[in-house]
Amino acid sequence: MDKLITFAIPCYNSAEYMDNCIESILAGSDKASDVEIIIVNDGSFKDDTAAKADAWAAKHPDIITAVHQENGGHGAAVLAGLEHARGTFFKVVDSDDWLDQVALSQLLDIMRECEAHEKYVDLFITNYVYEHTVDNKQNIVSYHGILPQRKVFGWSEMGHFHITQNLLMHALCYRSSILKDGGVPLPSHTFYVDNIFAYVPLPRCKQLYYLDVDLYRYYIGREDQSVNEKVMAGRIDQQIKITRIMMEAYHLYDDIEIVQLRSYMVNYFVIMMVICSVFSRLSEKPDAMLELDRLWDDLHAYDRRMWRRARLGILGQLTNLPSKLGNKITIAGYHLAQKLVKFN
Repeated sequence: MDKLITFAIPCYNSAEYMDNCIESILAGSDKASDVEIIIVNDGSFKDDTAAKADAWAAKHPDIITAVHQENGGHGAAVLAGLEHARGTFFKVVDSDDWLDQVALSQLLDIMRECEAHEKYVDLFITNYVYEHTVDNKQNIVSYHGILPQRKVFGWSEMGHFHITQNLLMHALCYRSSILKDGGVPLPSHTFYVDNIFAYVPLPRCKQLYYLDVDLYRYYIGREDQSVNEKVMAGRIDQQIKITRIMMEAYHLYDDIEIVQLRSYMVNYFVIMMVICSVFSRLSEKPDAMLELDRLWDDLHAYDRRMWRRARLGILGQLTNLPSKLGNKITIAGYHLAQKLVKFN
């Protein structure tokens, strides 16, 4: 690997906003020669995404590479970036998001220091920020007080995560070999694969480093965005597909020996089941509730202990109340949480 880090930017009809993403990385890295940016044009056809990707690559040939492929969805674009990556580390930045310049500069300095002094790190973790462009408000997801700072540490040294503090893709920068050697099961033409990316590789990571900076800026505001409520309800089948892949990745209570990591992953999976339960009720698809019931049955058959934790826990019960009144209570609770946390 002849680069320190690869930033993969999946792009699908992203011409309107991809420049800001690319410019933020160039500025934060000071166009350093050990940084690589791979723009993956995932079959864009409605705008100038392909031409812009080529123009950026021509302007910065030592830093930026443009990869063009037939449309395969976000997961296929991430895997294409990983396949071409020459960086020791690998981070995904969606084309409508961006990175804070000061925070990126600090992260790169820490990475270089760790590599120079042979401090082996599998996973770098940083904070991320929900940028709500409609009302110009921010919601910072920080791991201050949960993860040790300024040191290499293991999962057994971390504290308890709050329900709103999951290690989403935006917080993670993996050593590339962690992803390449074990693979990441990202299905094509499927949304929400970032949950798999932020879940399946975790047990392979033995040494971690947390830098308490607000690096990733997660754009919230477009009506067609995948995390928009109506969009998520319309794609509930894909949410269930992703959750099933996560379910089948591990028997968590048997496969994950470190208690702290197991607890975190169990809670993450419970949240995924909560999301499926809520958005099945919000969906207008006639078979949404049938598919949800099938998912619960499959979980029960696959791992009864995971089923008990997800279904009989407080969140599982509150989001699966019987009757029409129960559905209304579940949806009202979700909308209250959405207003408080502002996660979409």
